Amino acid sequence: MRRMVAETRLHPADLILPAFVREGITEPVPIQAMPGVVQHTRDTLRKAAVEAVEAGVSGIMLFGVPADEKKDAAGTAGTDPDGILQVAIRDVRAEVGDELIVMSDLCLDEFTDHGHCGVLDADGRVDNDATLERYAEMAQVQADAGVHVVGPSGMMDGQVGVVRDALDTIGKEDVSILAYTVKYSSAFYGPFREAVGSSLKGDRKTYQQDPANVRESMRELALDLEEGADMVMVKPAGPYLDVLAKVVESVDVPVAAYQISGEYAMVEAAAEKGWIDRDRAIMETLTGIRRAGAHMILTYWATEVAQNLSRSRG
Repeated sequence: MRRMVAETRLHPADLILPAFVREGITEPVPIQAMPGVVQHTRDTLRKAAVEAVEAGVSGIMLFGVPADEKKDAAGTAGTDPDGILQVAIRDVRAEVGDELIVMSDLCLDEFTDHGHCGVLDADGRVDNDATLERYAEMAQVQADAGVHVVGPSGMMDGQVGVVRDALDTIGKEDVSILAYTVKYSSAFYGPFREAVGSSLKGDRKTYQQDPANVRESMRELALDLEEGADMVMVKPAGPYLDVLAKVVESVDVPVAAYQISGEYAMVEAAAEKGWIDRDRAIMETLTGIRRAGAHMILTYWATEVAQNLSRSRG
């Protein structure tokens, strides 16, 4: 009876799998703070992509983890056509073609030796305009590698417009932009920093949003749409379902929500202690995000949940 009258339904096609690929490793490296998630080799990433396709997952969001010696102040590994992220994009496209929407993180934090999402000025502050130049170049090399969707996540002013212009300039009008429109300065990013081998010291409060505020998120939403965003995102998901619902009600473009590393880690840690029912908790959190209006959910459980949903539908 509950199943028959349920108002909110989760489908495998709603899900996007975030995945990390690390340069120079021969075996997957477990991420301690995220049990069950690994830094992939190129080969295991291909297998994960195939598994996601078979489960009915719609997309994969790729994050590249370069060798430590390749990190520098400008994050040049992020714009190297043969850098790990561009190689991973080509690998996944070669493996699954258009059966999976291949998305890429468009940000410098994984590639800089200081860990910030942009280029720093002489005073150690993020230089917004200099960073935009780097983002334009990143967008072009990712598009050349074959990505379907770029995800500018660095929260620089004007990033969506600059990326759109950069893509159009090289004839990549069909590459879509998933704008990280609402990205709060959150305590829940901790495990992600391990996942990408972040070199960050300090925080990103000067360019990520204040968890206490909603109005600035809505201003950012209007700006991103004006600059040409095809889709928008709210991140984190769980603590900001009110913001997610407000965004969904305000736009006529697809809205994504990212169930981030800390949200994942909390459930896994509590389940390991026997304090909660893991499977029920996973489905409850995802159903809540879907109920708030998200059209797409980035979650590290994407493939597992999609497989379970397919089995339950028989």
